[in-house]
Amino acid sequence: MRVLLVEDDQLLADALRLALSQAAHQVDVVDDGELADQALRDASYDLAVLDIGLPNMNGRDVLRRLRQRNAGTPVLVLSALERLEDRVELLNLGADDFLQKPFHLSELDARVKALLRRAHRHAKNEVELGRIRLDMDARRCFVDQVAVDLTAREFAVLELLLLRAGRVITRSQILDLLYGWEDNQATNTVEVLVYRLRKKLDFSGWDLKTIRGMGYLLEVHRGSIG
Repeated sequence: MRVLLVEDDQLLADALRLALSQAAHQVDVVDDGELADQALRDASYDLAVLDIGLPNMNGRDVLRRLRQRNAGTPVLVLSALERLEDRVELLNLGADDFLQKPFHLSELDARVKALLRRAHRHAKNEVELGRIRLDMDARRCFVDQVAVDLTAREFAVLELLLLRAGRVITRSQILDLLYGWEDNQATNTVEVLVYRLRKKLDFSGWDLKTIRGMGYLLEVHRGSIG
């Protein structure tokens, strides 16, 4: 899933980015309200995690502008505000959930999962495409009813490919997703992961193709029944 994280506290932003990346999300980070507004205009996000106290444009205005454009992007607001009136105001402005600072990363993870599940109607918190099924809670992959043994990084890359099946995923997008897993990634990290996924999903009915000069594409075998 692609997440926009809007937070101007650098230490907190780094911690949240790492936590979201390790939960298999592709994370874009901005520290300014105007930059957040622009990002939400220019790109499609599965979720925005939005701080309220931001430079140049506060989070309320970012949220207000987003909803004025009739954008349905789920928004999780982060704030130190304690008054009930403030939280009601933010929900009325179009926030989908509210998390008061300070908070535990486990609670952030649970709320993010709930919002994404609601937005994508994964009532069982699963991603399915043809014969492939990902159990997001257990972090397990199945083809039909057969479990496929994947590493955490392989699982994260496969989730990204499944959610964007039929569209090319660039090498840089995959590296962004994996940011934080290793400080010094080998230059062939993506190639190795793709090679392993091809072998493990060979019987799934899906092809993981390399598009020269662009990236990778997951598509069904011609003539295969999904």
